[in-house]
Formats: sequence, structure tokens, C-alpha cells
Amino acid sequence: MFQNDRYITRGIDTEISPITQLLLWELIDQRQQEGAELDYLQVFRLEPDGQHQKIIHSQEEPPFEQESLFIGPPPITAKIYVIDDGDHSTMLFPEER
Repeated sequence: MFQNDRYITRGIDTEISPITQLLLWELIDQRQQEGAELDYLQVFRLEPDGQHQKIIHSQEEPPFEQESLFIGPPPITAKIYVIDDGDHSTMLFPEER
């Protein structure tokens, strides 16, 4: 899963920095390298934590949640989905579904 072509929506392209986009893909890749079982839907909640960007990465099945802090572009508040439909993986905002 998530080893196919990767896409972003126009909303992600205009509102999320390329560095943050790469961080989210990397968090998925790290879980795969660890041998974790991934759900087709990966959820990321982004919140400011001072000057840091807090990223809360979660999935429903099997249950998983992990928090990370990063220094980089100005922190934002957002919820982002990454969906693997078998043919490709897409990063999008929930309202873009």
C-alpha cells in the first residue's frame, strides 16, 4: 500500500507547503519501513505548537496515532487525508472528497 503513483489535489498544492507535503509522505513511508499494517486512509491533523508544527498521524484499522513536532514553514491548522485506492495515492483535504 502507498507504493504507487502519488498525487496531490489543487487545494493541497495551493495551501500546504511542499516541505510539509513531503513530511506527510515520509511519515507514511516510515511506518511501512517499520513493517506496520497500514489502513487505506491515513489521517493527518496539523496544529501549531508555538513555532513548531504538530502533526498527529492516525488511522482507524488497525488503530494507530502518533504525534510529531517539526520546525519548518510557519505552522498551520489543517486536516489532511491520504487515500490509497490501489492504483494511486492521493493527498487531499476532507472537503475535497
